[in-house]
Amino acid sequence: MNSNLPHAGAGPRVLLRRLREIMAQPISAQQRLDNIVELIAANMVAEVCSIYVRRAGDQLELFATMGLKRGAVHETRLVIGEGLVGEIGLTAEPLTLTDAPSHPKFVYRSETGEDPYHSFLGVPVLKGGHVLGVLVVQNRMKRHYEEEELEALQTVAMILAEIMASGHLIHLDETVIDAQIFSMRPFRQKGIAFAEGVAMGKAVMHASPIKVANLIAEDIPAELERLSTGLTQLRKAIESMLSSADSSLSGEPRDVLEAYRMFAYDSGWARRMEEAVRSGLTAEAAVERVQNDTRARMSRQRDPYLRERLHDLDDLANRLLRILVGAPAHAELSQGAVLLARNLGPAELLDYDPALIGGVVLEEGSPNAHVVIVAKALEIPMVGMADGVLAHVNQGDRVVVDGSSGEVHLRPDAEVTGYYTAQIASHRHQRAEFAAIKDEPSITLDGQRILLNVNAGLVMDLPHLHEVGADGIGLFRTELQFMVSSTMPRLAAQKAFYAQVLEAAQERPVVFRTLDLGGDKILPYGKIRREDNPALGLRAIRLALSRPSLLRYQMRAFLLAAEGRQLNLMFPMVAEVSEFVQAKALLNLEMGRLKRLGQPIPAQVRVGCMIEVPSLAWSVKSIAAEADFISVGSNDLMQFFFAADRGNPQVSAHYDFLSPAILALLRHIVRECDAQGVPVSLCGEVAGRPLDAMALMGLGFRTLSMPPASIGPVKLMARRLHLGKLQAFMTDLIESPNRSLRPLLRKFAEKHRLPV
Repeated sequence: MNSNLPHAGAGPRVLLRRLREIMAQPISAQQRLDNIVELIAANMVAEVCSIYVRRAGDQLELFATMGLKRGAVHETRLVIGEGLVGEIGLTAEPLTLTDAPSHPKFVYRSETGEDPYHSFLGVPVLKGGHVLGVLVVQNRMKRHYEEEELEALQTVAMILAEIMASGHLIHLDETVIDAQIFSMRPFRQKGIAFAEGVAMGKAVMHASPIKVANLIAEDIPAELERLSTGLTQLRKAIESMLSSADSSLSGEPRDVLEAYRMFAYDSGWARRMEEAVRSGLTAEAAVERVQNDTRARMSRQRDPYLRERLHDLDDLANRLLRILVGAPAHAELSQGAVLLARNLGPAELLDYDPALIGGVVLEEGSPNAHVVIVAKALEIPMVGMADGVLAHVNQGDRVVVDGSSGEVHLRPDAEVTGYYTAQIASHRHQRAEFAAIKDEPSITLDGQRILLNVNAGLVMDLPHLHEVGADGIGLFRTELQFMVSSTMPRLAAQKAFYAQVLEAAQERPVVFRTLDLGGDKILPYGKIRREDNPALGLRAIRLALSRPSLLRYQMRAFLLAAEGRQLNLMFPMVAEVSEFVQAKALLNLEMGRLKRLGQPIPAQVRVGCMIEVPSLAWSVKSIAAEADFISVGSNDLMQFFFAADRGNPQVSAHYDFLSPAILALLRHIVRECDAQGVPVSLCGEVAGRPLDAMALMGLGFRTLSMPPASIGPVKLMARRLHLGKLQAFMTDLIESPNRSLRPLLRKFAEKHRLPV
């Protein structure tokens, strides 16, 4: 602290004690704020202390001040991102400056009279990771605020968050919708389909967030002991859950839980909570403060892996809070219940009896989240990113979860209920039809054999290969083993994993895709390099060739695992023929090494190339001279072809897979491959949609790879299709000026009674 300033002898603990007295006074919320700014200014020897409250329209309004002009209160407003206060509101991070006016974000408001003040310290007021306001102190002299002062201000901000969230400062109609208006009406929300299936049942709210009532510690050693005891109980509960996990959660789903356990034992997390207790908070308030800080920091991360870690930490923090306050671990379920939550961690889902869960709806979440992996393993329909659904649902409401379209219906009317009742019945009937043809080949009415493979990447996917009657695994994503592990999988672990996949497939072929890392797939133990456009950055084969030892290490595991069997490998995201040639040369080096060492090798090795980058589509003849087979990766090819991010709902609807442009490109690839005598397949979500799959067959694709659940519907369609008639229909169709051929192809399907 600057030696020219009086010493702030009151200290943070005295500040907290006096804050407790203010909070206990029978005064209005506005008076409470006025008293708090005076207290903080005196305690921190600050010449200015101000509180800004977030209002409708993303504005931060000056609600209380000590030191600035009183007339500015309720008059001065800054939009989020404007000025230093607005910058804190935007970033949700503290800001400390010795000369605030020189900062590029500084904005001068004449009505406040703050021009004499140079030193500036501001912190966000956070609740659940959301910014509710900003707390600021200022001084005339240029000075450096100490870490202790920053922590004291952050602690006060927690108390302010409770006042701001109470609704006593601003009118509720600025922040909330009157629930009574909507409590009885039907409500529909469109989210993202996370896990296939349809469910209809009563709404059960996942254990509601714990409201921390006691913030200020009276006995710090006792609070530290409570925190330590709570952490011990938390870890025991997780150990118990892991030991009793169902056998169906082996492999990757279990690895997910192992990683979750690792977070529970993280010493850094525990240390930050202990430090918060020592600053004067209760154990519960310390957990909430650390999680608020973590959520505000990590929620702005673009990296999906880091954002997924936030979900795990949220889960752990909520569990620890429940232990500390003695609340039940979770809500009670009845048969077929629909579970609704802001978000869920994989362990939270497993707290419930899976047999009782009909479906799950999440306000947030990610299609690649760990909880989605577990939900798919348990065959629980799930819809995520259903923004705002929790504000409209009541406990016990009837809910429909459509895990195919991503729709959620609350309190559905008779028409919607009837439709989904019929859908569920139809789904059961279709499952019976699919089961009846499971072991039958996919042959069209005019005798054309269509090979239907599954996409996989998890141990839990392997039983589906036989359950749905697939011909093989057309795409096995190998990076998932690396992404769910906290350390690089050793050679023995990789070999054992690939051998397990080959063994489970029995005589059916398996095509392994080498590591497709980078972009949105970041290893937890790898160095994160920021890229402006990671989808077009150092990823997949580019990343592998820049780290040849990593690629060779994986190839060695493949070769050892496929001892005496056929090994099918393919390289992802190849943009130039030279990249494929380089990768194949590394494979040949590993083959030569094993032969020299007398190690067992596969009976046959077939090397393929994925066409996911449009540039390679015009080099099919050249790549066919080098590759044993070609696989079109439709997901990435489409987004690069149309320059539209398939994961962005704002632009993903701007293109259609059945547009003449993309179909013409695919027809070109098929014709070139046929001319060179190289097998070609297509893998991706579109291959699993019966109408889209029908179009692909009409273009000449005879091998498709899709999600396991799609095998039955596509096989049923193919066995009723006369391929010759379809090809004749599509001959000139691709030259059509229409934006999409979907309506015309659907009419063809309806005319020939094809189930699409």
